[in-house]
Amino acid sequence: MTTVLPAAALVFDLDGTLVNSEPHYYEANRRVLAGHGVRDFSWEQYTRYIGVGALDALIAQRAEYGIAAPAQELLAEQDRCYLELIRGRIEVFPGMARLVELAHTAGLPMAVASGSTREAIDAALTGSAVGALLPVRVSAEEVPRGKPEPDVFEAAARRLGVPPERCVVVEDAAPGVTAALRAGMRCVAVPSVLRAADEAVFAGAGLCFPGGQDTFDADAVLAWIGRAAGGEPAAGRAGS
Repeated sequence: MTTVLPAAALVFDLDGTLVNSEPHYYEANRRVLAGHGVRDFSWEQYTRYIGVGALDALIAQRAEYGIAAPAQELLAEQDRCYLELIRGRIEVFPGMARLVELAHTAGLPMAVASGSTREAIDAALTGSAVGALLPVRVSAEEVPRGKPEPDVFEAAARRLGVPPERCVVVEDAAPGVTAALRAGMRCVAVPSVLRAADEAVFAGAGLCFPGGQDTFDADAVLAWIGRAAGGEPAAGRAGS
């Protein structure tokens, strides 16, 4: 059994990392924009906003497309649509479910830190295989700045009572990896958009799975966390 020092902690991004929610968020985003006259919002365009907080993404889209409605109103519309889409249909990635279960067994404190609203975070996790093991949850709504700024991860560390340098973040997107590194945390990267895996920011992650969820190995991550917690050099790029 892997030994993990109790002073270490694991912080998960939610969307695209822990749960397969990005297709639902895209559809909710597309419907909201369509309702405000943007008829051709594609998945490719949406991927530019993966990893950015929901409100920050809508603020940028509002400016880009000249939408008159306030960003908070757009966020409320998007949340309503998203919650309808995911009700009973959200998938926790199998490898991530295993990592949560392994970390729980090892006594590793855990939190979720997400750019989604708190209502959306709770809806995604309630009734899931891992929701009960992840009661510590931080939304970008609760901090001054969203990713790529470190605020949401720093707040998670405070709630866990663990110094940032003893935390390991699991992330799927460049803004989240950047936020983790700015917080002084180690990072495991599991890119959700595979073409982005070669971006320079992912090279800064201590461990990267460039093949995404299909190549993710929970046992390897827990072993890596154990080495990192013990102060051993820990860096690598898992096979794709």
